[in-house]
Amino acid sequence: MKVLISDKMDEAGIDIFRNQEGIDVDVKTGLSPEELKKIIGEYDALAIRSSTKVTADLLESAANLKVVARAGIGLDNVDIDAATKKGVAVMNTPGGNTITTAEHAIAMMMSLTRNIPRGTASLKAGRWDKKLLQGRELFNKTLGVVGFGNIGSIAAGLAKGLRMNVIVYDPNISSEHIEKAGFEYVTLDELYARSDYITIHVPKMDATIDLLDAQAFEKMKPGVMVVNCARGGIVNEAALYDAIQSGKVAGAALDVFATEPPGGDHPLLQLDQVIATPHLGASTKEAQTNVSVAAANQIVAYLLNNTVINAVNVPSVTGDVLKQLKPFLYLVEKMGKMQAQITKGGVRELNIEYIGKFPDLDLKPLTINGIKGLLNEFVRDEVNSVNAISLANEMGIKITESTSIEAGNFLNLVRITVVTDTQTNILEGTIFGKDDARIVRINKFRLEVIPEGHLAIIHNVDKPGSIGSIGQKLGQHNINISGMMVGREDDGDRNIIFLRTETPVPPEVVKEIEDLELVVSMTTFEL
Repeated sequence: MKVLISDKMDEAGIDIFRNQEGIDVDVKTGLSPEELKKIIGEYDALAIRSSTKVTADLLESAANLKVVARAGIGLDNVDIDAATKKGVAVMNTPGGNTITTAEHAIAMMMSLTRNIPRGTASLKAGRWDKKLLQGRELFNKTLGVVGFGNIGSIAAGLAKGLRMNVIVYDPNISSEHIEKAGFEYVTLDELYARSDYITIHVPKMDATIDLLDAQAFEKMKPGVMVVNCARGGIVNEAALYDAIQSGKVAGAALDVFATEPPGGDHPLLQLDQVIATPHLGASTKEAQTNVSVAAANQIVAYLLNNTVINAVNVPSVTGDVLKQLKPFLYLVEKMGKMQAQITKGGVRELNIEYIGKFPDLDLKPLTINGIKGLLNEFVRDEVNSVNAISLANEMGIKITESTSIEAGNFLNLVRITVVTDTQTNILEGTIFGKDDARIVRINKFRLEVIPEGHLAIIHNVDKPGSIGSIGQKLGQHNINISGMMVGREDDGDRNIIFLRTETPVPPEVVKEIEDLELVVSMTTFEL
């Protein structure tokens, strides 16, 4: 078996390949996409970090490729859908650099507070700017932690050890779980208003891009300091610049930028109130050794023993079982993903019911895929088939699984119920024929929907003209409807319209539709 390492990795991981009988390893870093494409067909496995782009085009040339392993968490550089279609397992190494990144956020906060970079620079320039570099104490200050996943929770614990007052906002984790961990749960607006420092620990996704924008900075306490060691683009850099110039924000510590490298002429880098590092959050000797060794062990286990460790697109089941469960695996993951996007509030419970004539097999892989679908919208690259259940438990989500025989009008039915701080949502799905997945119920509404593409749910009053007005509004914005299903509430005067559109519906168009007289609400999502 041949393994290609295309990005720089710690020698400890490379040695695992070199010392493993049956494995030949080549280390070829710095290849251009064209150079990599020419040779990738020779290899059974590819070990990467963040530089190599595993695109659909590259995968087309990877005739023998069986597995891609990322020495790290982020998989933004891997086309996971294309890999799945190609039958290539994609693995990452969650947990290997969580402590390192949390420590870096705290180090950046302390360096910013005590003007350490500026003090170092002034001394090296022969100056003694003691009076100009007066700092603050962290003691008894309020730190707002946005995101309470693995890294955010560690950062919160470190700050508590510094005797800071820590408040936490995470819309996807229940307030009860955060309070049990010993922290105060607050709304985002309350966090902005109360925090002396704000540190960001959320994944980059549609809901978090420009999370800290001009409006957010307006809501913040004067003199706040902002730390971002998560992903570039979560903090709107132009808005941050303006907020610093106005005095609203006293300083910022940035490890990540929307475009990396940002270039020396980046406006934020011209400000004395900003300190920055070149994406060093995970860059410690210990972290790089950990993720390199983990990635190497994952590849060896998969190639030699067909053992799946931390795969984001392959359940840990045998080929025969996978063949029988495949349509249900697809269905429950899509249902979990849909629940994550249509349900509001921190998740407390996830209940999956299997009703009807299911294969006489262990249904645990289905449950895991449902959890993955739900959590992937919250924590992205951290969740996989191995850690999905434990990660849900860490987030304070109660998981229940049940089976029954009677499925009513269907041969088999999957019901996924999500309970949050504020609501309960029920989805039902089934398989038509051999592998045709359908969503057949949303709460009280019966319908039949293919779970894929750009979708929208519209609740409207059941009166003539309501559907036409919605279609007209979409047409005004050149948004074509490629499919529509209308369901009626069991009891009541409301309909649910399920739309598939050829392009996403922008937020401003959603607002225009919600302003229509007969429309109650509109939710858009991607499956």
